[in-house]
Amino acid sequence: MASRAEHQLDALVVGAGAIGLACAWRAAQAGLRVRVLERDVPGAGASGVAAGMLAPVGEATWGEDRLIDLALRSHERWPRFAEELTAASGTQVGYLRQGALHVALDPDEAAELRRRFELMREMGLEAEWLRTSQARELEPGLTPRCAAALIAPHEAAADPRMLVEALRLACEHARVELETGAEVTEGIYDDDRLAGVRTADGGEHRARATVLAAGAWSGQANWLPPEARPPVRPVKGEILTLRAPGPPPCQRVVVTERVYMVPRGDGRLVIGATVEEKGFDTAITAGGVLELLREGYRALPDVAELELVETIAGLRPGTPDNMPIIGAGAIEGLVLATGHFRNGILLAPLTADLVVAALAGDREEALAR
Repeated sequence: MASRAEHQLDALVVGAGAIGLACAWRAAQAGLRVRVLERDVPGAGASGVAAGMLAPVGEATWGEDRLIDLALRSHERWPRFAEELTAASGTQVGYLRQGALHVALDPDEAAELRRRFELMREMGLEAEWLRTSQARELEPGLTPRCAAALIAPHEAAADPRMLVEALRLACEHARVELETGAEVTEGIYDDDRLAGVRTADGGEHRARATVLAAGAWSGQANWLPPEARPPVRPVKGEILTLRAPGPPPCQRVVVTERVYMVPRGDGRLVIGATVEEKGFDTAITAGGVLELLREGYRALPDVAELELVETIAGLRPGTPDNMPIIGAGAIEGLVLATGHFRNGILLAPLTADLVVAALAGDREEALAR
């Protein structure tokens, strides 16, 4: 293949999931010349498997104050992000701001939910403790065995596959170059600076900066020197998609101690997700499907009547401390946008803004690790 280095790019993005495409789109909006390289097709990694919860309150846990801060900042950006992306792409992203109902189904779960609620209050997060009768008024399909509940009224969800397609179209309209089937095999270096990459087909792609947004595969970027590879590992998750003949059995996101259920506007219900440390294994297991169906049924008994339309497993990009890795890399010319674990869809708007800041050399605004 002929060299693609005939003109100097401002930014080269490796990975066309929600994170990579959001970074490319925002960079192009900032006037940069951008190319995206994807070894498969857009959204082939975790983005195509995610449930799309936008849940900074529900994800709050002890010792992760920095992550909660990032999640809240990105959550605030989501309404405008969705509006701008819809206008730029001409298509919807499945953004629904319906709130999330967190429920406990036995006394032990109720005690744990109360602990989590106290944490939310300590952190100043917006959540309201409900009587079980109030919870069932909000979601009539909820099991009568509900032992406790709280609502996070401003939490939302997006459809990740619709999001990826909207980002792809927005990038196309913003003149971002997208190359699929382009596997990066080698880095191009000017002394100690990363000046671009080569792909398996012989293509040469030079840029002022290279953004690594390869999700769970970021830690396997052998085209980078070992000290520049981010500490990212794959974390397996299985999810199910069910379909109701009419509206789904819940209007809001419903979360239990073991599963979450995310309704879509077209009658689908996504149930996820298992968490397993199994390397790059993406096999669907009978045990995983059984666990998700059983736990979904415990909360919403109507789950048993729905059509099972898809079972799928994906790999989340985990890090040692669950924090994403965003900003300048360990070598000049490298910018990182990876390690988002369970929050890639939620953190996409903020990550894109931080990456654009890093590309502009604004280290105070960018989150460097």
